Amino acid sequence: MAAKGASRTDLIVLIPARMQATRLPGKPLADIHGRPMILHVLDRANEAGIGEVAVATDDGTIRKAVEDAGGHVLMTSADHQTGSDRIFEALGKADPAGRVSIVVNLQGDLPAIEPGLIRRVVEPLSDPAVDIATLAVEITDEEEKTNPNVVKVVGTPAGDNHLRALYFTRATAPANAGPLYHHIGIYAYRRAALERFVKLPRATLEQRERLEQLRALEAGMRIDVAIVDAVPLGVDTPADLEKARALLAGKMRKS
Repeated sequence: MAAKGASRTDLIVLIPARMQATRLPGKPLADIHGRPMILHVLDRANEAGIGEVAVATDDGTIRKAVEDAGGHVLMTSADHQTGSDRIFEALGKADPAGRVSIVVNLQGDLPAIEPGLIRRVVEPLSDPAVDIATLAVEITDEEEKTNPNVVKVVGTPAGDNHLRALYFTRATAPANAGPLYHHIGIYAYRRAALERFVKLPRATLEQRERLEQLRALEAGMRIDVAIVDAVPLGVDTPADLEKARALLAGKMRKS
């Protein structure tokens, strides 16, 4: 199903979704104002208006919820360990002819994400040297700087609000005075880069930091980062779910 007002035929937004989340089981179907969370994410992706949108899942209940709402679902294996593996399989099913050249991997637990952020993640790929693009926000909360659950991007400036990533870490880095950046785990891949990435073996630093994107950097792939203004709320716990309900209630009142 193409997004309303989609401007590109060579781009697809894929939303991996599974039911096995440990802290919030069944979270794609968690109720937010009478609709499953996955449908809110699907709405945000369609509102971005950048290309075709589909949910990639191995679960029949997710499939039914999305299809009942008129969305497009691509069924994938239950054996995938990561969202990137799942979207690679889904891409092959969605576009076996190879028409699509850019794939956006949008997490299925971001129901309140601003559509503009989804558009921004594609921008670094305007440089043909970039393999993968992602997002980050400058950290203003002192506690985040030392929180290992907040992944930091270490990068070198590559333009206005644009970094070339050199490393990703759970540590506080780089040292000394200057901004630190909170990584947002949304990615835009060139199709060839995604295919290469999923075929790479797990890398040493990836395993040490528990950060999948380091596999790409260790293999010499280029990741660029668009700097944006705010971190979207990710829903991982019941408390996060309540925050998402409050955020979306506010947006619904304004609209």
